[in-house]
Amino acid sequence: MAKDWTKIYKKYKGLWVALLDDEVTVVGSGLSLKEAIIQAQKSGYKDPIFMRVPTEIIPFVGGLCY
Repeated sequence: MAKDWTKIYKKYKGLWVALLDDEVTVVGSGLSLKEAIIQAQKSGYKDPIFMRVPTEIIPFVGGLCY
């Protein structure tokens, strides 16, 4: 099922975020991965999912060509 990251994109554009297993609840963020890890650990989460939120949305149409 697709996740709606619209709110995450608007609030955390260009930052690293730590997400819970539901992939939408942010438990930490920062300019670097290390900052997001530290924030998540301070919030009590030791094994979240990490991702860097893009600075802009670039449409992609197509697939791989061999």
